[in-house]
Amino acid sequence: MPPTFVSAKLSRRRVLGALAAGSLAGHLPARADDTGPIRIAQSIALSGPLGELGQAMHQGAKAAFAALNAKGGVHGRAIELTVADDGYDVKRALANVNGFLEDRGNFALFNCMGTPMIEAMLPRVIETGIPFFAPFSGALSVRPKGVRNVFNIRASYADEAEQLVQHLATIGIKRIAIAYQNNSFGKEVFTATQQAMAKHKLEAIMVATVENNSSDAAAAAKKIAQSEPEAVLVGLAGKPTIDFVKASRLERKGMPLYALSIMGAAATIKTLGADATGMAISQIVPLPGNLVMPVVRDFQQAWKVAQVALEPSHLALEGYINARVFAEALRRTGRNPTRAGFIDSTWAIKSLDLGGFTVSFNEANLNASRFVELTMVSREGRFIR
Repeated sequence: MPPTFVSAKLSRRRVLGALAAGSLAGHLPARADDTGPIRIAQSIALSGPLGELGQAMHQGAKAAFAALNAKGGVHGRAIELTVADDGYDVKRALANVNGFLEDRGNFALFNCMGTPMIEAMLPRVIETGIPFFAPFSGALSVRPKGVRNVFNIRASYADEAEQLVQHLATIGIKRIAIAYQNNSFGKEVFTATQQAMAKHKLEAIMVATVENNSSDAAAAAKKIAQSEPEAVLVGLAGKPTIDFVKASRLERKGMPLYALSIMGAAATIKTLGADATGMAISQIVPLPGNLVMPVVRDFQQAWKVAQVALEPSHLALEGYINARVFAEALRRTGRNPTRAGFIDSTWAIKSLDLGGFTVSFNEANLNASRFVELTMVSREGRFIR
């Protein structure tokens, strides 16, 4: 079972106190400065095993804020995003967040990345009451109920797992193996996958874990291939994905692989080359090349103006969408935003359509979006539906 976020890091009394208060005004100022930019802060992996994911996400958000600021910002004030690289390391992420919290000019934490990192951050986030907007994880273990200053947008890993398993059940696939990363992210994916399989009366024929450094990826691929599955559900991200997929292709060339959105970074697909062809991947935002959708057209324009060296990707689009939703919540808060006002304004968003992508914040739900669609990697290394 995935670890709970409060277990040894925040006492029950402190959690209940934070929940009751909604925020602890004594720890942080309640209002943004009345002049100058509204500052928000992000700890994310810009280097390390998941650096390509963090780079794409950050650049997408940065492009959105740049486009917004070029038009005058929100009520005439720019949004300034400060970023710190944590290398997908829990200690570095905690140090980053503690530094952000000490800087009383930061209005909110935005789009911080990674299940293990977010688990470690949450006690401080709850204690201070600072808005914690669009953390980049689909894990239910980092989606606490009844915490008003935490706002999840992306569909959960459970939503993605359900879509993948439902698809396999629909096409009659029964022999399913699972490979997952040996950390809290991977364990969450594994649990969600098991629950979805139980719902569809399926049972995994083989399960293998892969360490964060992917040292045992080849052994995991061999173990799974020997079970002769009809499909493999892949709960991996970054380098472990690359090494596992390459090893799997050596074991059995045509073995069907199904992965979650976190695997689908453009750089990962490019590195895999022909080994990625035919992989099915769930996505929690639309295709970044689907120009029929207004939100994608807006994203592509902002990306072009920002002159980002990276390829536009699902992850970049997700960062862009998160930034757009944040800006709209801030706009609704008024000219002199307070954290309490921002929190109330965000929860009041019941149907925000960005142009083909809709979010709805409801305290009974753990995420504002339920968008999930399946894509496949083409021979050209592009996602198709």
